[in-house]
Amino acid sequence: MLEYKYDTQLLIEGENLSEDEIHDYITQNIPGDCLLAVGDETLIKLHYHTNAPWRVLEYCASLGEIFDIVVEDMDRQSRGLQG
Repeated sequence: MLEYKYDTQLLIEGENLSEDEIHDYITQNIPGDCLLAVGDETLIKLHYHTNAPWRVLEYCASLGEIFDIVVEDMDRQSRGLQG
C-alpha cells in the first residue's frame, strides 16, 4: 500500500511564476512526496504524489491556467490495472 496514491502532473501557464514559491506552498500545505516544480516565470511543470490531487489542482489554478492535467492512481497501477 502506498502512502500517497495519486501521481498528479500538470502544466501551469501564467505570469511571474516562481518554482520556489510553488514548491514551498505545496510542501507546507498539501501532504505528499516526490514534488518537482520546474520551469520559468511563464510555464511550470508540476509533478507530485498526494492523496489530495484536487487541492494541488485548486492551488495551481489560482496561479494561472492549468492544462495537460494527469492524475493517476498508482495503487491501481501496481496491481496491473489502468491508473
